[in-house]
Amino acid sequence: MMSKSLFDEFPNISSKQWKQKLQFDLKGADYNDLLIWHSNEGIDVKPFYVSEDIENLPIEKSVDCTQWQICETIFVADVEKSNQHAIALLRQGADTIKFILPQKDIDIKGLLEGIPKETLLYFEFQFLNPELVAEVKKTHPNSNLETDIIGNLARSGNWFTNLKDDHQKFEAIIKNTKQISIDAALYQNAGANITQQLAYALSHANAYLDHLTSNSTEKEMKELEFSFKMTISSNYFFEIAKLKAMRLLWECLSKEYQANSSCHIFAQPTKRNKTLFDYNANMLRTTTECMSAILGGANTINNLAYDTVFKKVNDFGERISLNQLLVLKHESYLDKVVNPTEGAYYIETLTNQLAQKALDIFKDIEAGGGFLTQLKDGVIQKKIKESSQKELEQFDNKELVLVGTNKYINPQDQMTDQLELYPFLKMAPRKTLLEPIIEKRISDPQEQNRLKTE
Repeated sequence: MMSKSLFDEFPNISSKQWKQKLQFDLKGADYNDLLIWHSNEGIDVKPFYVSEDIENLPIEKSVDCTQWQICETIFVADVEKSNQHAIALLRQGADTIKFILPQKDIDIKGLLEGIPKETLLYFEFQFLNPELVAEVKKTHPNSNLETDIIGNLARSGNWFTNLKDDHQKFEAIIKNTKQISIDAALYQNAGANITQQLAYALSHANAYLDHLTSNSTEKEMKELEFSFKMTISSNYFFEIAKLKAMRLLWECLSKEYQANSSCHIFAQPTKRNKTLFDYNANMLRTTTECMSAILGGANTINNLAYDTVFKKVNDFGERISLNQLLVLKHESYLDKVVNPTEGAYYIETLTNQLAQKALDIFKDIEAGGGFLTQLKDGVIQKKIKESSQKELEQFDNKELVLVGTNKYINPQDQMTDQLELYPFLKMAPRKTLLEPIIEKRISDPQEQNRLKTE
């Protein structure tokens, strides 16, 4: 006689039955008004999800969540100090280092001396120099070399030099590295909602694919490795679903170009919701944001220091941010399950809804001439501003709560004497080809007013 499953003892209950039970318990109150949450992305979040919700959803490619790496970022102002700093961070538990290179005359061998060859390193170049990129690749082959001329255009409003020169140098770099990086972090830090972030990241990548496909063989397209730099906010489940949706969307787009369907996701907490006052709350925000990144399947996670808004890089802030990830990995065991969200009805439904809505926006962008055209015409900037303004209104109305800043405020909290960095947006008039996309924290206006009264 076959043994029965434990679940055989419980009757199957349909979604309709659950809803009827809820409506009965509400005693005449409106189900839609009380229990349906409407997100900024236009998604109606139900109070419950069942297996019926995911029956007809596309099957996602499984992501291995056990292999994520802890990254620390170093801005290279002094080669010797940066080298010593990197070695110290690796000894303290970091898996990988990201170097930000602000100038062309960098001693690469001195910078990398003593760093194991097997360590994956990231390099963000704030300029275009094919020769230096080639030197980095030769010196440390296990490197992820970030080159994003479109991202620089969107962020600064200008090419590094001009359209022709940028593309020539970009092609020379890609021929050597086979790596393309998409700076999608900019869009969230500027106020784009999740579906906009996904759509802009996809259209951003499509602009590169469209440019390269005419001059590349099928083999060369397959060899290209795409990485997406993404930021994570405190909307916990939505952010998990966002990263899963990004992979789903990339898989669809890459097939159209017969490109590599895998992508690398470099994630870090968003700057947008970080606060100056009650800054210790930033630790709680970054912890849940890093958890979303892990469960969403990010390959590499770079935490933000809790005091990054107003302090220069310091040992304590850096150590705390590193420890947060070490605790999540080695004490919370968030590297032990391959795909922990698989089969979660809510997350899988969200993933599909976000992907579909982002795809609709992507199609509108492409129908409107593509990402570069829409940037030039200011359409992307306008949409992000509208989303940012909506979020700001929610913050002012306390629908969006930042503890210690717009709710549960400590009036004794004084910050003027603690500022090592100017924490607000600086505006410097300059000539640009197009309107740049500007990063801005939600709490900026309120914090400026509060500092004036100290």
